[in-house]
Amino acid sequence: MNKKAWAFLPLIILPATSLAAPAYETDAPIAYMTDLSSGAVLFEKNADRQIPPASMAKMMTVYVAFDQIQQGKVALDKKVKIQRATWQKWQGQGSTMFLAADDTPTIKDLLHGVITLSGNDASVVLAETLGGTEENFAQIMTKTAKKIGMSNSRFGNSTGWPDEGKTMVTARDLGILGARLSKDFPDLYDDFFGLSEFTWGKTNQGDPITQPNRNPLLGKIDGADGLKTGHTEEAGYGFTGSARQNGRRLVSVLAGLDSYGGRIDESVKFMNWGFNAWETRPLFKKGDRIQAAEVQLGDASVVSLVAPADLAATLPKGSDDAIRMKVRYNGPIKAPIAAGQEIAVLEVIAGDSQPQTMALVAGEAVGEAGFFDRVWAGLKSLLGLA
Repeated sequence: MNKKAWAFLPLIILPATSLAAPAYETDAPIAYMTDLSSGAVLFEKNADRQIPPASMAKMMTVYVAFDQIQQGKVALDKKVKIQRATWQKWQGQGSTMFLAADDTPTIKDLLHGVITLSGNDASVVLAETLGGTEENFAQIMTKTAKKIGMSNSRFGNSTGWPDEGKTMVTARDLGILGARLSKDFPDLYDDFFGLSEFTWGKTNQGDPITQPNRNPLLGKIDGADGLKTGHTEEAGYGFTGSARQNGRRLVSVLAGLDSYGGRIDESVKFMNWGFNAWETRPLFKKGDRIQAAEVQLGDASVVSLVAPADLAATLPKGSDDAIRMKVRYNGPIKAPIAAGQEIAVLEVIAGDSQPQTMALVAGEAVGEAGFFDRVWAGLKSLLGLA
């Protein structure tokens, strides 16, 4: 039995003068930005209001597809024959990849059609291929969303097409999704996101159709590579964006804007603010031992808590904010524990900002205690000696 729900281990306090977070004004009714290098939320405005996502929902279609590819359930070179009924339903319906009946694109082609071209036809074909039906695939989308922490989102289709409120998300959840795409599938993310254009289909004259990526950050923000625009009359203009500069990756979400041009201007301005008004302060190097946690019924009594990557805090540029840090874990942690297993959180508070949380992992494996050690541990607990 765990003796304490959470263990708080004070680490470091760096006294300094605290500066207020940089101010930002946006015309977007809904906005959110997070710095993945630290876990810091840099800005939020109505971030938990449920909204229709329009084509930003396709990020979840892509996440489920990437997940199945990574698990080996489907191959990128698998060919898919386009059914005439699907073609008839989606030809000319919003953004399109210009798939034709009896075409045989690969899963790779369809992913380019979804990510680069925002094709509704590509998204539906991908959903039917991976889920059997689009309805079943939407259930997988919702289940997967809950699994990765998108607690206020649900999906009724694979495209974000208006469906009387069945598909709803929040800006915070879209931020989580944007972050998880690059974190969980780094190779696939690099292969598919950030492409400036893609060619598929032919005109009536037989010429190939090349369409540009609608991402408003490409070519305007250094390091921009994702993620997805969205627009319907109901949702307005929205965009979930991602860019990486000098080791920092930011994910931004804007929704409810009233014009195409306004989405471009706000997206570029917002991302520039995220990089220019904030900076990171290094805390620990990858592999640094930060603390130790108690182990229950293990062949060792403690396990090292180490940084799984370089860790940093995000602060207003030019500030010298006080940093307070503590480790939080649910413990004692029950053995067995695998090396590299996420078992604790480093919580960093800079000035008056919200806590920045970063995962910590086990520095070494801890096996289960032997029979006599377990009996002795039980006796000590019974006698109040533990």
